[in-house]
Amino acid sequence: MPSLQGGHSVQLLINGQAYFPALIAALDGARQEVHLETYIFHDDAAGEAVMIALEQAARRGVVVCLVVDGIGTPMLPQRWQLRMLESGVQWQQFSPLGSLGLLIPGRWRRLHRKLCVVDRELAFCGGINMLDDFFELNHGMQTSARFDFAVQVRGPLVADIYNAMDQFWRRLLATRQLEQGQFRVARRALVGLAVLPRTDAEGDADLVTGTLGMRAALLLRDNLRNRRGIERAYRHAIAHARHEVLIANAYFLPGAKLRRALVHAVQRGVRVRLLLQGRYEFFMQFHGARAFYDALLDAGVEIYEYQDGFLHAKVAVIDGKWATVGSSNLDPLSLLLAREANVVVDDAGFAQTLLEPLNAAIEQRSRRLDRTQFERRPLLQRLQDRLAYRLMRLTLFLSGRDY
Repeated sequence: MPSLQGGHSVQLLINGQAYFPALIAALDGARQEVHLETYIFHDDAAGEAVMIALEQAARRGVVVCLVVDGIGTPMLPQRWQLRMLESGVQWQQFSPLGSLGLLIPGRWRRLHRKLCVVDRELAFCGGINMLDDFFELNHGMQTSARFDFAVQVRGPLVADIYNAMDQFWRRLLATRQLEQGQFRVARRALVGLAVLPRTDAEGDADLVTGTLGMRAALLLRDNLRNRRGIERAYRHAIAHARHEVLIANAYFLPGAKLRRALVHAVQRGVRVRLLLQGRYEFFMQFHGARAFYDALLDAGVEIYEYQDGFLHAKVAVIDGKWATVGSSNLDPLSLLLAREANVVVDDAGFAQTLLEPLNAAIEQRSRRLDRTQFERRPLLQRLQDRLAYRLMRLTLFLSGRDY
């Protein structure tokens, strides 16, 4: 796990209502370079506003590099593609499905992280896609906004985010060039991948006033060097918890080690609360998680299901000081297959800022699962839970993963 370093300013952004204005303001102020990665870039009002900001930046001479995922964004509108071509926005699609789709196990490895770096000075990280708060791709318009988070960051880890995005962009570009037989061009793209040194915040006027005093780190998950970093960070933080663990996660199907860490925390006297998805979205995620709720409830873990709209958060607060915000769910797809990014912050003030909306969601917009009532759920639901969990295990087996 990367060590936490000081000199950061981290601002919490709740839902697209806060995220999109902050992101667009940063894009509008870009002077040199923008990197943006997202799983979903949807053709709606929110997506259109971001696309306009990207185009305008490119027309000002800013280098704009956009990457979307091939499942989350299977097709960008033709008019967007034409506008990007005309304005100079460079874009790539990660792992298009092709004719065989998900029949090829390697295609299950997705780009799920949501990152942006502007001028190597300001970064965004979180779980929010380029998608209207009230729109669900599989369920249409909703009466309640999606519940999600992101952070806006200044400080040394902006260089870490930039380096990860720049290297990923260059590798994607080289892959496309190799597919087209442009071997020499691809080689030039891969040689000397940029590694931006961390900025020295010492002496910065903002640091002197304390606004850049937070300790933070970037956690990445990929299929190369960073396979288990996010999961290990969670387990390490939970293992050292002394008072309280609060995790809000949309798709919660952790492996045995993470489940044991939660149970052991309760046995040490730590209060453990889980805020999880309460609405049906996908069969495997919804039912698979419930296959082991019994064991967690028996151990004393408190489970709350979010009822007011769809939960999309991937955040946690431990002992009122350690906090994480990012794109990684605690399920096999995120922890074993997808590219993910989380920011960890060690700061009591930031943790409290994140705790407030989470506590409000638990108290006002969720229902606590009762062990006795959950045990009495209909037989069909229990069978669906077991089936979903076994299908998930089979999927991982076919992809060469164990969980």
